[in-house]
Amino acid sequence: MARQHARTLWYDRPKYVFMEFCVEDSTDVHVLIEDHCIVFSCKNADGVEFYNEIEFYAKVNCKDSQDKRSGRSITCFVRKWKEKVAWPRLTKEDIKPVWLSVDFDNWRDWEGDEEVELAQVDHYAELLEKVRTKRPPPAMDDLDRRARNEDCPASLSVRRQAFLCARLPAYWETAAMAFQCQRDSYAREFTTTVVSCSPAELQTEGSNGKKEVLSGFHVVLEDTLLFPEGGGQPDDRGTINDISVLRVTRRGAQADHFTQTPLTPGTEVQVRVDWERRFDHMQQHSGQHLITAVADHLFGLKTTSWELGRLRSVIELDSPSVTAEQVAAIEQSVNAKIRDRLPVYVRELSLDDPGVEQVRGRGLPDDHAGPIRVVTIKSVDSNMCCGTHVSNLSDLQVIKILGSEKGKKNKTNVTFLAGNRVLKWMEKSHSTEKALTALLKCGAEDHVEAVKKLQNSSKLLQKNNLNLLRDLAVHIAHSLRNSPDWGGVVTLHRKEGDSEFMNIIANEIGSEETLLFLTVGEEKGAGLFLLAGPAEAVETLAPRVAEVLEGKGAGKKGRFQGKATKMSRRAEVQALLQDYVSTQSAEE
Repeated sequence: MARQHARTLWYDRPKYVFMEFCVEDSTDVHVLIEDHCIVFSCKNADGVEFYNEIEFYAKVNCKDSQDKRSGRSITCFVRKWKEKVAWPRLTKEDIKPVWLSVDFDNWRDWEGDEEVELAQVDHYAELLEKVRTKRPPPAMDDLDRRARNEDCPASLSVRRQAFLCARLPAYWETAAMAFQCQRDSYAREFTTTVVSCSPAELQTEGSNGKKEVLSGFHVVLEDTLLFPEGGGQPDDRGTINDISVLRVTRRGAQADHFTQTPLTPGTEVQVRVDWERRFDHMQQHSGQHLITAVADHLFGLKTTSWELGRLRSVIELDSPSVTAEQVAAIEQSVNAKIRDRLPVYVRELSLDDPGVEQVRGRGLPDDHAGPIRVVTIKSVDSNMCCGTHVSNLSDLQVIKILGSEKGKKNKTNVTFLAGNRVLKWMEKSHSTEKALTALLKCGAEDHVEAVKKLQNSSKLLQKNNLNLLRDLAVHIAHSLRNSPDWGGVVTLHRKEGDSEFMNIIANEIGSEETLLFLTVGEEKGAGLFLLAGPAEAVETLAPRVAEVLEGKGAGKKGRFQGKATKMSRRAEVQALLQDYVSTQSAEE
């Protein structure tokens, strides 16, 4: 078996290795990329089959690797298993396999000359751009599940990053994206390029609580510093070239940034994140991971869902109840781990990695592709997660569990604060405490007793006031009944009073011949009304009275009462009643 002399070039990247194997006079070429080696087979001009196996310098992720046969070469794009570990050799063995030869002097690392580097990447990018469908190599499956945008790492220059993204469209279209915000949650500014800008609408809630629709644009960037909502975490806010981003949403493997100003595709832009909001979300999300892990470890309490709220966050536990003692133990444990300054780190696992089974999670999205992102708190927890997190538990500062309450379907909701939210909550509580001290004229330790005394005094005053109102209602009823003006239409308005007050007057009078119109409340504001009298008259007049007062009510035989918005229009109601009585008298 004669050797087919050839040369092999490879180009080392932080996460990938480009390989170009030059071959001669070969047909029926097959390539198999495995975790520890690459296997080639082909036939020469005489139909003789050749077989070559090259052990890799280090383990690779075969599921996220690709190959392309082009003319007299085979180009491979191999994903490293361990990032940012240089390959000074293609293989650890200094051998010259049949059919392929290896030149160990051509290696370049990612810190080499940039111009040479770009030219070389351009060569490989042009080849990989043509990879649309895969041939059926032996024993290769799921090769289209490749990592998206992972070859634009934070360690690359912006120029190189834009270069790669622009020259590998087919690759980016099919793979899964890891955004810059996920690779470096602490980054506050980032330069990238606009890919597209299209008209869009955003539904928001206005200051009056009503839904509003804003017209604007969905801007897609090559990469983004702004986290799109997902995994229970709200989206980031920030700016693109000082243009406000009002919403960030994930659509497949890309992020849509809603702005009210268009941006030109191809333009290099500066992205800035609202750091206060981002860091708050990092603290709450990492805090949730920690509480979830500790609750499960200490008491077997499983988390079924969680919500990162605007003011406080809620974890739903799969238990009908959680005791105060359990809550206290969980809080004590999580804060002890914060004081231990345990590191938090992110890693990626392939779908077939045995380690995936050891990772906590509630399943992957239907459109997930590529590696699984795992967030690990050292010696505490590993969890599938797409969100942004602190790098050390010390950045959480402190966690305060505010309490627990019964949730839906035999679940229990635990409410908590983490980090700066605890400080803000303490500041607000302290301000309230100072205000109460000034009002109650006693120290904070006596506030509860002082409020209890005030409540008892208030109840006694309300009771006495109610008795007085009842006595007053009876007195007013008798006065009206004995008045020389009695008959026809009788009206009365008082600022103080309630429905019971008006009903006592109507009951005491007990007349079915006179129309009685009673109102209580502010002269020019809202209030209560009652119309009593002959059943037929009340039934006829009730809708018109409610219309004039811009109110609504309910009635029964001979009585109609309710709430009114325009108490100032009482005179119009009185005139309406007078006209009705006059008309009835004339008809009789």
